[in-house]
Amino acid sequence: MKSMTGYGEGSQSVRGATVTVQIRSLNHRHLDLQLRVPREYLSLEEEIRKLLRGKISRGRIDLFVNRYAGKAAARKLEMDEGLVGQYIASVKQIKKKYGLAGEVGVFLLSNIPDLLHVREPEADPAAEREGLMKALLVALTKLERSREREGGQLRADVELQIRHLTRIASDLESRVAENALRLQRNVNSEGHNGSSDKEALDVGSMTSKGDVNEEIVRLKAHLGALLKVIREREPVGKKIDFMLQEVNRELNTISSKVPHLPVVQLVLQGKERAEKIREQAQNIE
Repeated sequence: MKSMTGYGEGSQSVRGATVTVQIRSLNHRHLDLQLRVPREYLSLEEEIRKLLRGKISRGRIDLFVNRYAGKAAARKLEMDEGLVGQYIASVKQIKKKYGLAGEVGVFLLSNIPDLLHVREPEADPAAEREGLMKALLVALTKLERSREREGGQLRADVELQIRHLTRIASDLESRVAENALRLQRNVNSEGHNGSSDKEALDVGSMTSKGDVNEEIVRLKAHLGALLKVIREREPVGKKIDFMLQEVNRELNTISSKVPHLPVVQLVLQGKERAEKIREQAQNIE
C-alpha cells in the first residue's frame, strides 16, 4: 500500500550540463500530471508522461525539469557586427554635422548595450534524452520509496481501526443476542400474564425485526476482506472507499433494526472508526 504524497529528485550530467528532475506527488481522486519542462525538452514531454502513467495510477504529480549549463560548456561571446557598424557611422555623422572632436574607440563601443552578448550552447534533446531519462528514473525510484514509507504508516493506522471495528462487531453480536433474549422473555411473560394475542404478536414482531445475524456476519466478512486489501501492493485506495460503503451500510441496517441504546452506541463507535479509515484512504493510492 502506498501513500499518494511523496517526493523524489534525480540529477544527471549530460554534454557539459546538469539535468535535474524533481517530482512531488499530492492527493487527488485521479491521475493529474503537471509538467514543467524546458523549451528545449518539449519534444520529450509525451515520453515523460507515458513513463509516469506506467508507474503511478492516482494522485497529482508535479514534475519539474531544470537544465544547468556547466562551466565546461562551450559558451561563446558574440559581437553584433552590423550594429557596431551602425554605431560608428552614426557617431561619425554626428561629429561632422556638429563639428565635434574625438575618435570612436574601444572604450566607447564596450559601453554600448547589446553590441556584445554571451551565447549559451543549445541543448540537443536527442543527444541528452538518455541522461534526462536516467535522472527521471532516479527521481521516480526515490518518490516510490517515499510513498511506500508513508504508506506503511497509513497501513498500521488502518489496521488499528479495523481491529477496533472487529471488536465492535463482536460486541454488537453479544448485545443483539442479549436484546433478543430480553424480548423473548417479554413474549413469554406476556403469555403467562394473559396478554392479548395482539400484544404478543407485537413483541414477536419486534424480535423478528431485531434479527441482524446476517448483517453482523457480512460486517465481519467485509472487515476481513478489508484487512487483506490493505496488505496488497497494487493501488487499493478506491477499493477501500467501496468496502467502507458496505461496512457503513451494514452498521446502518443494524441500528435501524435494533434501535436499542447499547446497540446504537456501538454502531456510532463503529461509524466513527470507519470514518477514520475513510480519511486515511483519501491519501492512499
